[in-house]
Parts: sequence; structure tokens; C-alpha cells
Amino acid sequence: MAEIIIKNLRKEFGSFTAVQSSSFRIEDGEFFMLLGPSGCGKTTTLRMIAGLELPTSGQIWIDGEEVGQKPASQRDIAFVFQMFALYPHMNVRKNIAYPLVSQGLSRARVREKVEEVARLLRIEHILDRPVGGLSGGDRQRVALGRAIVRSPKAFMMDEPLGALDAEFREIMAEELRALHDRMGATTVYVTHDQLEAMQMGDKIVVMNHGVVEQFGTPQDIYDKPATMFVAEFIGSPAMNFLRFRGSVEAGATSVRMHHHVFEVPELREPFDGDIAFGVRPEHVRFSDNGAFRCRVDATEYLGTTQIVTLNSDHGQLKARISSDQPVRVDETVGLEFDPKTITLFDTGTGRALRSDLNEGVLSHG
Repeated sequence: MAEIIIKNLRKEFGSFTAVQSSSFRIEDGEFFMLLGPSGCGKTTTLRMIAGLELPTSGQIWIDGEEVGQKPASQRDIAFVFQMFALYPHMNVRKNIAYPLVSQGLSRARVREKVEEVARLLRIEHILDRPVGGLSGGDRQRVALGRAIVRSPKAFMMDEPLGALDAEFREIMAEELRALHDRMGATTVYVTHDQLEAMQMGDKIVVMNHGVVEQFGTPQDIYDKPATMFVAEFIGSPAMNFLRFRGSVEAGATSVRMHHHVFEVPELREPFDGDIAFGVRPEHVRFSDNGAFRCRVDATEYLGTTQIVTLNSDHGQLKARISSDQPVRVDETVGLEFDPKTITLFDTGTGRALRSDLNEGVLSHG
């Protein structure tokens, strides 16, 4: 398997820039997610790593070798597509065996490796069946088997579960992560689904408009967003933003929002301008003594929890609270916020202000 290093990667299609100066490192054996909305550059990045697209500039290092201008055939990468890309005239066994037959391996060796992969994927019972009659999940397993069978340096997966229905997609996500753990393979996986990325990934790159917004572990991405885009894109409901104009000094542990003062993680830099006070819904607390007053606009019951939509002088926000906590529409409630979880953002740039909460994440991300 292989470490993959991306340095200042850029891809232009005429006057359109699909990827802008991306840099990140994928550790050997890591399950690495490229996450973002449609058109953000994640699939183009994946295709450049695989050699299906050549970068306009920048470097791609795979297993210690710079391969940025080498074709896919010289990179020892396996690619798994969303639409399976199986040969319909071949049965399962022949589909999986095809890469090995193309390499000229002996018939006995081909059979041995195909059966080994089939056991790994738990599809021994369908090896001699035609692929046309298989379920979507079994067809994806066959596509995975064809990628796995030749033991490449790394696997590239472009939304491989996108064609499956929601229930089966969740099952296959669990199976795919378990398969990765058994193999210890370096895997780069493209998705637009934040839940899939959080569930499966060791590390996540969040992209938007061709730019890497943040790179880190799922927990860092969620708890310590580097930008307002990341804070909104990750999480359901998204992070709340209360907007105000203010001034803070380096070392400050509180901010004033008009008549209200809120504790925050110690700030590492001064700032004066338009600020967004970011707080996750689960960190919004109802309190009879809370000086920050809001009107309840709506409630949404979700079983053990409920989502409460609130209206304040600084914008709308949502709270995730226990479903057994009584709340009435149109009542006025007091709120408190856990100061250890607050992120302040410069609304002009969208970047988080440095603080005790995120200093380490922002400095390496």
C-alpha cells in the first residue's frame, strides 16, 4: 500500500479552474474522504490522483514517486466507479478475473486469487452467476472484487454507493469500511454525503469551488470548523450563526453582542468587524436564567430528541434538546451556550478566528 502526497495541485479546463492549489497528505493504509457539493472539484482531484486527468500544475507523490504527469497505467491504482462498469457478457468469476488474465497470470493462480477475493467479499456463492441478474449491492461487490484482485498500491472510489437505495447504502458503507480494515489498503473515496464521510473516513478533505476548505479527522472537522462553509456543510442541522459587529482583543475570553456578553475560548488574534458567533444545535441550552431571549417558532420531534427553531434579534437558530423537555410554539425562552464549543468567524472571509478551540487545527489545516 502507499502514502499519497498532494502538493499545490491545480487543474484548469480552458478558462475554468476546477481545482485550485490543493495540498494534503494521505497516510499509508488510511481511508480518506474527498467531500463536498457537486462541482467542487473532488472527482477531478480523484481522477488526477488516479492518472485519468493530468494536472495543470502541482505534484502527486504515490509511494515516494512523483507521478503527476504519468498515465494511469504507470501508477498501479485501482478505480471503482459509481455505476459498477462490469462486463455484462461475463459471469462474476470472469469479471473479477479479467485484470489478472490481462496480466497473463496462470489459470491456477487466477483461480486462487479470485476465490480468495470472493471469500473476502463473501460472494463465493455467486461466482458462476451472470452479473445481469444480480442486485445492486452484489454488483458493487463484484466491481470491488475486480479492483481488489490485483493488489494495487491504492484504491480510488468515486461515489461507489451512489446508485444504491438509502437502506442498502448504509449497510454497504459498513461493509466497505470493514473490508478496508481487513485489507489495510490506502483508499481515497469521493462523496457528497457528509454522513457517509463522517461514518467511514479516517481523514476528510472538505472542498468547495475547487478549494480545500479544511483537512482533518471527522471529529476536528465537526467540532472545530475552519470556515463557515464547513460549519454549514457538516452537521444536520448545521451550525447556527448569530451575526453582529464587534471588536475583540487577542487573549479575550468573552465577546459582547449588543447587550449580551458571552464567554468564548481564548482568542489568539485581534479582530474588528462583522462577526458570526457559531454554535452547534446540541450546544444550545435552555435556561430559565438565560439572559439571551428567543421566541420558539417551531418544534420537530425526532424520537429521543427534538429540534427547536428559535427566533432572536441576531437571526434564527436551532437547538437540539431532549424530546421530553416541554416546549411550546410562540413562548419566549432563555438560552445559554457552552463556551468551550463556540467558534467565531470573520463573515467577510468566512474564516474562523483563531482560539484555544481551533488553534492546532487551523495551523496545520
